[in-house]
Amino acid sequence: MRTIYKNGTIYTFNSLNPIVQAVVIENGRFIDMGTSVDMVLQWGSQAQIIDLEGKTATPGLIDSHLHLSIMADSFINLDFVGITSRQEMLAKIKRKADQLEPGEWIVGSSWDENLFTDGGIPTITELDYVAPANPIFLTRTCLHATLVNSKALEVSGYHPGVSVPEGGTIVLDESTKQPTGLFLESAANIVRQYIPERSYDDWKKAMRQTMQFAMSKGLTSVHTNDPLYLGGLEKTWNLFNELLNGEQLGLRSNLLINHEFLPNLKEAGMYTGYGNDTLQIGAVKIFADGAFGRRTALLSEPYSDAAGHYGDAMYDQEQLFEIVKGARDLDMPIAVHTIGDQALENVLDILDQFPAAAYRDRLIHAQVLREELIPRLKAPSRIADIQPRFLASDFPWVQERLGEKRIKLSYAWKTLMEAGVICAGGSDAPVEPVDPILGIHAAVTRKKPGENHEGYVPEQKLSMVDAFRLFTELGAYPTNEETVKGTIARGKLADMTVYSANPFEMADPDELLSMHIDMTIIGGEVKYRSLS
Repeated sequence: MRTIYKNGTIYTFNSLNPIVQAVVIENGRFIDMGTSVDMVLQWGSQAQIIDLEGKTATPGLIDSHLHLSIMADSFINLDFVGITSRQEMLAKIKRKADQLEPGEWIVGSSWDENLFTDGGIPTITELDYVAPANPIFLTRTCLHATLVNSKALEVSGYHPGVSVPEGGTIVLDESTKQPTGLFLESAANIVRQYIPERSYDDWKKAMRQTMQFAMSKGLTSVHTNDPLYLGGLEKTWNLFNELLNGEQLGLRSNLLINHEFLPNLKEAGMYTGYGNDTLQIGAVKIFADGAFGRRTALLSEPYSDAAGHYGDAMYDQEQLFEIVKGARDLDMPIAVHTIGDQALENVLDILDQFPAAAYRDRLIHAQVLREELIPRLKAPSRIADIQPRFLASDFPWVQERLGEKRIKLSYAWKTLMEAGVICAGGSDAPVEPVDPILGIHAAVTRKKPGENHEGYVPEQKLSMVDAFRLFTELGAYPTNEETVKGTIARGKLADMTVYSANPFEMADPDELLSMHIDMTIIGGEVKYRSLS
């Protein structure tokens, strides 16, 4: 079937036809573009014609790094997004506990003590008070810290001599030497393994809702990391395959596979690029360090607000080498969480020892740089997978962590792009909201919504065009799909996002915050349409 979208202001990010009024789509791909009159005249016979009514469109928005399965938690479990009070968080837990039978788990995510106006992280005593009979497992917004209560410790068989997984920490009270309830990094697995598995149908329903929500934010493609959360490679692939290729929900998904599942990939005969235009296996996911919130991101010099503390490496260099070798043995690229500059350097040192894979390696986050590391990121086989919205959550407190000198090359997206480093934009949702417009706003303004200043490290602001390129054209590069999507051109996949306003003509970029998604078009089909 042929479809014509006409009467729009369509920014193609294609230098041959930068702005057009209409596009023609057949068999899920663009076949022509130009003026509305010409396209209807040439192709209108027996075509479905959809009037964009003057609205603005771009290539379909792409999120280069998120976790759909953890987002799905908000449709099943407690969601603390936007909670600004410790007491409010505790009250929400109590309400949930009052609805449950004794022994049923309370699972939640996305709490952030930096937003609390009445103190820091809830204590284990407070958690025990609001849910004395129910085990609690609450993941911080960064995904690197977890809160549990005494009931959860009891169920998991915790004792002072328990074996803590490498890279993990159980935070103890300095005076009593008893757990505070805060488990860092992999230590959470001590408790997580005792949470009853959800049924397949529960996961499927929640993932369906999550994909539909992502499309309502204008996303046409995502790169998502889920096997650890969904219970393995096979279950992850089956869920996505049934929803995307079976039900044809639409959201194109590239699956990052945690390195723990390399043997499963080999056994299943899967590899990077396995699948189709809708669902593919992606890179091998690895964690090299932690995050700034708990000072676990690995730095080359100590934290400015914690003398002698450098952060934590998840693996030593020998272990990291073996993990990368395992990926290369399958000719697969890696996608490595590297927030601190030392973590970034450690990974680059290992990558330099291997030939490039057929697909590009990703350095995810790359939040702290040093001048000498930038040329090493510039290799055409490497991607800086960045999350602009982190700035809105991390500033101003992160300035104390890093100090004035380091902050100038932190969250330094303009420096990276001007140096020729290939960058792609993501949200790391649910660490940050999945809405790509919020990421674009952060990239352009370098401030939180509602703040009134020139921006944090304002010389790193991106233009509106470059910010949108992060989430469109450049979002196709991590998966070697720049020839099939990311711009609007003949032969490419017919993915577009339509907006209620024209972001490229806004006098004030804060106007982005009132703009909404009008339509999300995937393969030429409208997969989401605003009711307003």
